[in-house]
Amino acid sequence: MLRLAAKPFLLLLLLLPLLAWWRRLLRRRGRRHVWFPARELLPAGTGGALDFLLRHLERFKDAALLLLVLALARPQLLHTYRVEEQKGLDILLTLDISGSMAAVDFKPRNRLEVAKEVIASFIEKRRDDRLGLVVFAATSATKCPLTVDYDILTFYLQETQLGELEDGTAIGMALAGSVNRIRRSPAKTKIIILLTDGVNNRGEIDPRDAAKMARDHGVKVYAIGVGTRGEAPYPVLDALGRQRYVMVNVEIDEELLREVARTTGGLYFRATDRDSLQGIFAEIDRWEKSGVKSRSYYETTELFPWLVALGLALLLLVEAARRSFLRTLP
Repeated sequence: MLRLAAKPFLLLLLLLPLLAWWRRLLRRRGRRHVWFPARELLPAGTGGALDFLLRHLERFKDAALLLLVLALARPQLLHTYRVEEQKGLDILLTLDISGSMAAVDFKPRNRLEVAKEVIASFIEKRRDDRLGLVVFAATSATKCPLTVDYDILTFYLQETQLGELEDGTAIGMALAGSVNRIRRSPAKTKIIILLTDGVNNRGEIDPRDAAKMARDHGVKVYAIGVGTRGEAPYPVLDALGRQRYVMVNVEIDEELLREVARTTGGLYFRATDRDSLQGIFAEIDRWEKSGVKSRSYYETTELFPWLVALGLALLLLVEAARRSFLRTLP
């Protein structure tokens, strides 16, 4: 892109027509004639290149003056580039892997397998955010710390299985551990997505106290209760080692999860099937977007030195020609 940094100097271009008119007027008043007795006495080169240069010599001077005026206007060549500053979020996924997550009410798979698929899709849609994974049952464990390596995070997610930890549901312990993992993050926005299907029945930390810890460290909690309403089929082994399903009551402490989310400024959701769970993560994905700021920078290349050099070169050539091979009679 071309820009003129000193445009007012372009007004000097108005003087060029006046200068041409004045020069023409002087030429008419001071026109000289050399009389020849016959046309044959004229030099043979009359009408050639030298004659053309002689007749248009003043135009070369006008071109030189035009270049000098343009140089005063300081033409610049702009090289524009944009820098985008990504302000990513830190999101910690806290996933319940207690035995009740084996219930098959999110057909055709159990709750944990469906949750893993939906979370994997959520991870795939994120850009420039750090994500981590904490799993819990009777205790909690960090499977993957906060990272932007989504491939390794997805790998650890897919490797997560039922039975890795002692059975139970320690929501308070899991939430407190997640807060401790994310609280030192330099990110402006820190989020925990807590997904569980049970009631807090293990651990020494009350979920409400853990929620206050999250609030004090500026961590927002989105709590998701997973499980159909009423009863859900749960796999068990009979006396012969064969798998069969029995119906068990679905117990989710929704009031507790609402309080945890409300304390931290987050929200509580209930997912009763695969579609509703996908919709919840889609909502969170829309709400919690990375902030992007763009700044434009310019690199300038000054062109006026080239115009000055070319204009002075033309003036020098014109004056040299007038005093040498284009010299005229006084």
